[in-house]
Amino acid sequence: MKARRQMKVQEIITKEIIRTQEELADKLHLSGFNVTQATVSRDIKEMGLIKVPSLGDEYRYAVPSEVHPVNLQDRLKRVLRETVVSINDTESLVVIRTIPGNAHALAAVMDNSNWEEVIGTVAGDDTILLVIKPKEAVPTVLERITTLLG
Repeated sequence: MKARRQMKVQEIITKEIIRTQEELADKLHLSGFNVTQATVSRDIKEMGLIKVPSLGDEYRYAVPSEVHPVNLQDRLKRVLRETVVSINDTESLVVIRTIPGNAHALAAVMDNSNWEEVIGTVAGDDTILLVIKPKEAVPTVLERITTLLG
């Protein structure tokens, strides 16, 4: 049942613009799946769905493989400028706060940027944790982010 539901989720978000979990739950209900918002939230997390820019200032859910920017550096610059609220660091970690609901989109772009000092990202709703190695590279990463934000 879960696999069928998640296949339907992928079908829905690739064919339609889905902006919220509630919209996705409604579409699933129309397709015969009796789901709660909590179930939809778990599916989104398990499937690794991200939010990407849509029309105007809106964002929609997408499968990470859908994101194929022509120029990843330009996309990273744009997403950083549109979503970052604050940046902080400690030891080998950088914490980036974003506008709510945008951390996954930014983390996905950062992951695809292949910065060798960033060995991984963890994204919540509005916070991204960058794990940096070696820890001496934290200033380099911060400078790169600051330059892109500039």
